[in-house]
Amino acid sequence: MDSEDMAFDRRHIWHPYTSMTEPLPCYPVTSARGVELHLDDGRRLIDGMSSWWAAIHGYNHPAINRAVKAQLSQMSHVMFGGITHPAAVALCRQLVDITPDALECVFLADSGSVAVEVAMKMALQYWQARGNVRQRFLTLRHGYHGDTFGAMSVCDPRNSMHSLYQGYLPNHLFVDAPPCASLNNGGFSDVWQETDIAPLQAKLSAYAHEIAAVILEPIVQGAGGMRFYHPTYLRRVRELCDQWGVLLIADEIATGFGRTGKLFACEHADISPDILCLGKALTGGYMTLSATLTTRMIAETISNGEAGCFMHGPTFMGNPLACAAANACLSLLAEQRWQQQVKNIEQQLRDALHPCKDSSRVADVRVLGAIGVVETRRPVNMARLQHFFVARGVWIRPFGRLIYLMPPFIIQPDELRKLTDAVGAALHHEQHFQ
Repeated sequence: MDSEDMAFDRRHIWHPYTSMTEPLPCYPVTSARGVELHLDDGRRLIDGMSSWWAAIHGYNHPAINRAVKAQLSQMSHVMFGGITHPAAVALCRQLVDITPDALECVFLADSGSVAVEVAMKMALQYWQARGNVRQRFLTLRHGYHGDTFGAMSVCDPRNSMHSLYQGYLPNHLFVDAPPCASLNNGGFSDVWQETDIAPLQAKLSAYAHEIAAVILEPIVQGAGGMRFYHPTYLRRVRELCDQWGVLLIADEIATGFGRTGKLFACEHADISPDILCLGKALTGGYMTLSATLTTRMIAETISNGEAGCFMHGPTFMGNPLACAAANACLSLLAEQRWQQQVKNIEQQLRDALHPCKDSSRVADVRVLGAIGVVETRRPVNMARLQHFFVARGVWIRPFGRLIYLMPPFIIQPDELRKLTDAVGAALHHEQHFQ
């Protein structure tokens, strides 16, 4: 890209969470392979973000490339209304096979945010079909579920990116999130405080008759704080939802497909949700696609309701190219290499990031699976820190008080070391913090 292209980008293209009057620096990528992003000036950056947690197998993976090319020679898209195709059937068969047994019915959508919208609409329509209208959701503070309006309404109203929409979004119910759990050698501590579940238990006791569903991110709260909580909390949520007759929605868009060391984070607590949201890594970062799965009982209750169907239908639902990429991605996971890859990443992240606790600028260090988090005491200066990381040949995208790593599973020890060394070095410079 030449200077004219970059000037046009800066003047006219609105990037995620950036200002058009004071845009953040933008780095031109011309290609990507393995775990590297190639800049147009010849520099190569080791990607510590997996392109927002999606490219778990890295870039330009030959198996996924072959699948997409083969599908492209047949058809790139066809409407899903009244039509089906082999790639979608194969994908849904794989999803039903690898998720909890009760989750039999799959709705394919466009993105993670839309998967959450679909899940919320399923819950609302389920209760409407039962003649018991419930229109509120119960969720945790520090949660993040996406940027569309329904998804925003169940994000933390004060500590999230969406606080300026207060008053416009529906008034849902929030409880304090459980404290960050202590982890010991990659596993959760046996220490569990039953008082941690008390706020949610009290809200269910008071409002169960109004609540369509509890929605939460299982085990790991992502963009709302990169917080890890004890599996017993999730187990108790499942028990309380059963006790009070409330649905449970698990948003596994960020945690699904091995990121936490389990294929799905719900496995840490050995529970099954009533509705499951998947996205991000579903296609290995190749194309946008998401899925919302639910039980046959919920699907049939909705289908037998007043509308006679589920009232949602994205234009690009079940896109064949995206389904082909997802099938190849899941086939790679089925080869079972990811477990050892994630274990190796976890151990290296723990060994390399733990010393960061000695810095006076660090409040906490957390590692689970292929997730490494350094929480700082003050917010970072994103522009300066991003420039520092790029100069060191790594791509790390911090935000707020969080410098975190979610590398592709295929990353090699020397590549991961370059990422962790850069994080450690960043803590020595005062100008990287506001």
